[in-house]
Amino acid sequence: MTKVFQAYSRFLENLPTTQRRRLRLFGKTQDSHITRGGETFCNFSSNNYLGLAQHPALRARAIAWTEAWGTGTGASRLVCGNLELFERVEAKLAKAKRKETALLMASGYQTNVTVLATLLNRRILGAEPLVYCDTLNHASIHQGCQSAGVRQIRYRHNDLDHLESRLAQDAQENRPRFILTESVFSMDGDRPDLDRLVEISTKYDAFLYLDEAHAMGVLGPDGFGLATEYGDRVDMVMGTFSKALGSFGAYVACSAKLRDFLINRCPGLIYSTGLPPAVLGANDAALDLVPKMAAERAWLQGAAERVRHAFHDAGLDIGGSTTQIIPVIVGSEEKALRLSAALEKDGLLGVAIRPPSVSVGESRIRFTITAAHDDGDIDRLIESTVWAARDLRIVS
Repeated sequence: MTKVFQAYSRFLENLPTTQRRRLRLFGKTQDSHITRGGETFCNFSSNNYLGLAQHPALRARAIAWTEAWGTGTGASRLVCGNLELFERVEAKLAKAKRKETALLMASGYQTNVTVLATLLNRRILGAEPLVYCDTLNHASIHQGCQSAGVRQIRYRHNDLDHLESRLAQDAQENRPRFILTESVFSMDGDRPDLDRLVEISTKYDAFLYLDEAHAMGVLGPDGFGLATEYGDRVDMVMGTFSKALGSFGAYVACSAKLRDFLINRCPGLIYSTGLPPAVLGANDAALDLVPKMAAERAWLQGAAERVRHAFHDAGLDIGGSTTQIIPVIVGSEEKALRLSAALEKDGLLGVAIRPPSVSVGESRIRFTITAAHDDGDIDRLIESTVWAARDLRIVS
């Protein structure tokens, strides 16, 4: 095994300092603040968009379901781990998403990888599918395609003219078609034109798979995502409980036929232990709370718009963000790390995002606004970021 470990050591030795990652320990979160090493920071890097991760209702139901059902399911759902709790949460979720059924899974990454590998199976489909992917899709979507062994036909980010032109080029191909994209892009905070996307998928008889991880809880009717208003015109919706819903786990919402297919073929379901009762309890409580949080969503969107305008007016590059995710794109890894360090000196946590999470030359601070922030937090974010960017000559 010596050669194996030498190879790993060489990789680490050759890794540029600016791309080396280390796990940092954090303490407790209180509202919009987080502790690390005895210091407290206002956290602008969390996906806890509605602040539900500390909500007493989620804690209470997680505790209650643990006391009633124990700490684990003890098996995969196909063996004896499919507790009655799953049916309750899935029914509530399907109704919220306006879908016939839903299926709970372990995590967002695992869901995209294993569900897509199952859907894109050429043996079952009878031919290798034509798979059209936005270039900036999440790594888990790309990995799902790779696991299926299919070639991605990539179209320029959110460029639906380019997507349609690629579909038109293949119009004579008698093969299944899939369009894979996100409703809110995790690194850029922008959105595709879903009206047109649905229209295109219908026109070319393409299966539309939509990742709603960063829209769920924040956008759409009652906060249940942007795909909700399209019903069955979006064939499968994937999402998570680990962001705005403040808990853990993931799901797909789809037809009963598709759910049955996944139960019989998807390794992420077949070979994974079912989510524990505490997680299911927190998920159940979050689904009850989300439609009642219209005021929090309105404040969140207003605060995000204020930040976007202030950053744009200061000359910062925020890409095409229209949501609670606001990147400040600085280019090099070094600049991103320096900006992050400057913000920490001001008591703000804005983590630098570097390759391979984003493309080379696209390093950034990925800011996220949450309902746990207040107006004072937003003032500090704008003032500190603009000042630090000017001090570091990121902007003039």
